[in-house]
Amino acid sequence: MVTLAGGLEDPSAEVLTEAAAAFGLLASSARLHIMWALSQGESDVTHLADRVGGALPAVSQHLAKLKLAGLVRARREGRRQIYYVDDPDIVTVVRVMVGQLTARTVPAVHSTASRRS
Repeated sequence: MVTLAGGLEDPSAEVLTEAAAAFGLLASSARLHIMWALSQGESDVTHLADRVGGALPAVSQHLAKLKLAGLVRARREGRRQIYYVDDPDIVTVVRVMVGQLTARTVPAVHSTASRRS
């Protein structure tokens, strides 16, 4: 490992591979939307499908992939599976990324609209 001037070490190849796989899963806009929704609070697949505008089987498959990767967890509540993100760091990453991109988009939309006025 190489230590940088700031005192941080380069991560191992294994860690980088795992991180790339996690980011690869989040590269899907549908899965990112699901993660965004779950970062706001837990939900079952029916409510998630309604919220993200996806077909129930597709949302269920996305959740299965996210669960296998350890990004999402589930618990039983009667006959329903309730999905949630229990890693605050994952919630932070999703919220920061989406928030930053939203902030970049909003001023551009407002400035275009004000130029038309």
